[in-house]
Amino acid sequence: MEISGGITASLAGRYAAALYDLAGEQGVVTAVETDLDTLAAAVRESADLAALLKNPEVSRDVAAKTVDAVADYLKVGDLTRKFLGVLAANRRLASLPDVVRAFTAIAAAARGEVTAEVTTAHPLDEAQIALLADKLKAREGRSVTVKAHVDPAILGGLVVQIGSRMIDSSIRTRLNSLAQAMKG
Repeated sequence: MEISGGITASLAGRYAAALYDLAGEQGVVTAVETDLDTLAAAVRESADLAALLKNPEVSRDVAAKTVDAVADYLKVGDLTRKFLGVLAANRRLASLPDVVRAFTAIAAAARGEVTAEVTTAHPLDEAQIALLADKLKAREGRSVTVKAHVDPAILGGLVVQIGSRMIDSSIRTRLNSLAQAMKG
């Protein structure tokens, strides 16, 4: 498996690569990926949890106990729980969202997949996601996993990000382009 040097060059990438190696040795890569997705969703949904992860005034001990309680509540696996403890002990909990993204990218690369972050104004149903994945697979030449997000601010259309490439066909961008063109 080839991992992008850009991923492993970052701090979060090094943690993610180490976690991926351990998960691979234990045969729990999919379980850890699911755990990390669950944690990322919890951080996105809980402003208090996100603030705790970023607060430098929280002691290592309190941070470790808190993330252990969160891990218990979310029923994450043993390896993920221990990994969170390492992040807390090293004062790297603020890097958790970046670690999750890097781990997902590493796991996808190992499966020969690429992940497309798709933002739409309205939720997509399963059929629309499957059709979009097929279209992106034809374009990319390899399997594409679609992670859909909703952002009403784009008004309509969609924004697709695959790695460092972005396809922006949102109505917001089209209106902004038209406004710039009219300013001359």
